[in-house]
Amino acid sequence: MYGFISKLMYPTYFKRYAFFFISDIIVISASLYLAFLLRFDLNLLEAQKALIYGVLPLFITIKLAVFTTFNLCRVTWKYVGLKDLVNMTGAIIVSESLLVLFVYLPTPGDGLLSMLSVDGVRFYGFPRSVFIIDAANTLILLFLLRISKRLYLEVLKKNGATGGGMRTIVVGAGNAGEMIIRDMSRQGFAGFNPIGLLDDDKNKTGTYMHGVKVLGAIDTLRPMVLRKGIEAVIIAIPSLNQKVLRAIYTVATEAGVKTIKIVPRIYDFTSPEVNLKNLESIRIEDLIGRQSVEVDYASINEFLKGKNILITGAGGSIGSEITVQVLSSAPGRVALLDIDETELHNMEMRLKRMFPRHFSKDASRGAEKVSFIVADIRDSQRLNEVFDAVRPDIVFHAAAYKHVPMMEHNPTEAVKVNIFGAHAVALAAVSSGARKFVMISTDKAVMPTSVMGATKRMSENVCRAMNCAGGTEFVSVRFGNVLGSRGSVLPLFMEQLKNGGPLTVTHREMKRYFMTIPEAVSLVLQASVIGRGGEVLVLDMGEPVRIVDLAEELIRINGLVPHKDIDIEFIDPRPGEKLFEEILTAEEGTTASLHRQIFVAKNSDRFTVEEIRIILGEFDALIHARPKPEAVKDLLKKYVRHFEEPRLETAAVAPRETRKDERPSVMVQEKEALA
Repeated sequence: MYGFISKLMYPTYFKRYAFFFISDIIVISASLYLAFLLRFDLNLLEAQKALIYGVLPLFITIKLAVFTTFNLCRVTWKYVGLKDLVNMTGAIIVSESLLVLFVYLPTPGDGLLSMLSVDGVRFYGFPRSVFIIDAANTLILLFLLRISKRLYLEVLKKNGATGGGMRTIVVGAGNAGEMIIRDMSRQGFAGFNPIGLLDDDKNKTGTYMHGVKVLGAIDTLRPMVLRKGIEAVIIAIPSLNQKVLRAIYTVATEAGVKTIKIVPRIYDFTSPEVNLKNLESIRIEDLIGRQSVEVDYASINEFLKGKNILITGAGGSIGSEITVQVLSSAPGRVALLDIDETELHNMEMRLKRMFPRHFSKDASRGAEKVSFIVADIRDSQRLNEVFDAVRPDIVFHAAAYKHVPMMEHNPTEAVKVNIFGAHAVALAAVSSGARKFVMISTDKAVMPTSVMGATKRMSENVCRAMNCAGGTEFVSVRFGNVLGSRGSVLPLFMEQLKNGGPLTVTHREMKRYFMTIPEAVSLVLQASVIGRGGEVLVLDMGEPVRIVDLAEELIRINGLVPHKDIDIEFIDPRPGEKLFEEILTAEEGTTASLHRQIFVAKNSDRFTVEEIRIILGEFDALIHARPKPEAVKDLLKKYVRHFEEPRLETAAVAPRETRKDERPSVMVQEKEALA
């Protein structure tokens, strides 16, 4: 019996729809009866009651039809808001207007209703004021019914709540903070019990948000934690930079807070819902590499809106983030291409959770909004089939071999994928009429000392040559290391830390540029908008970080002492590595673009399409001769200027100098660490 009742009470879509459908019939009937009562001073005659009984089926039929059209039975009970109230108002205005037409539309006789009768009594003289009163009654009752669960969870249950959840401070009293407090209330404060909010906006101090007080500025976090016995901190500022985030994290952990959560980056701007379920733990890359990145989302959305987009290497770290940010806009079709079917499968599962609207059934579309394509970019025939089917307007080419030491031992494969693969994708893009081709490059293409860097530099040359081959604009975007990507130094350090160390660093003076994947991709999309055909754009990755400093910081974040609890071991350099990745001062320098963190490389290397064809012919002949790695490197040196083996003992380790003709790197002044 208990199981039957539990199954009966378990919420489903059909049960919710049926509940609202039946409830709306009751609301419509009650509203009409109440309207007559109010119109006739609570004294109804038999004739007026007969009028109600006669017209009620018409009211129910028309209103239910309109309510169904406006999807009033499909609202999510816990999340009813002002948009739903506006929708209800529109539905009621439309339904009452239709009822007026049915009642007063001129027909043979006194009107449509005049031909209806109950007990021989004709319905004429229907009071016009009843429509207005009925509309008001219906709106009030409908909204009260739909807001009842939220009212119970956020007001009534809150007043009787015991506050059993962790005592929590929410940092940020903006939109995200409001949504978090609201969701805590819906959950009955079972997990988190909000004690207060902190925000640097002085005008908010002392105000209340859903009954929770804004206690003061963010820099009062430490005394608030100690004074109020705080057990959890939720950071509700999605765009917070690394220094402020790190300061909050440090203060909270030193004050004994064990639970620190952060709202996720908002991708779906059409429905920017933030709730407790999607809160995230702070990642190491957030504390180390998060920067202040400002992009023009309006221009990016306009650039992507309605376009067919194809992304190669979509299962990789960069390609998958490009996919997520592209789907956050309103693209047309999106085709995701990768050779790794497992990564594509995992990505499909993730995207369906994040963007369910892109996977809804739509017979009129004739094709899937998002398609997953397993293909090898070296297979020209397969690429042509894909491009002919997708007809992309924009191509993001992120497929490449990127691991420096691995490619030193496999230079032939690096040439096949990074050069021949890029050329094959570029040819397919031109033949299919793509408007723009954006290739993801690397800072290692600048004065390359590795096969990977040299092959990526050649792929840039391929794109610059292909820019003149048709109507497709080719743009290459260079950036440095992204924290958390597969094969990067951070996952390696985390694995070594988990095993008790030591953390291995190539050289005490080795430096790299770092940025988190979402920030780097945001700048890539911005560069795609402002980049012109044939340009090589360079992202300002901030200031270079010594790898040993990164290792020490990671150890401290985990509550350990560098060189005491965890050792740092300096090892021999890996093949192809150099100490300092030069990115802003390319060989010929850079010039400013329309965005302060994006620059245009002054690159004098330029090949024609015919020259590229001849060069590829040389590489093809060499590869078929089964060459030794040194032979492939020698041919790369022939066509890639500045490509030479790394010399760590003489590599530049001093801070880089800014050329006079180069716009200096603009670094946002961050807040000082919180007291």
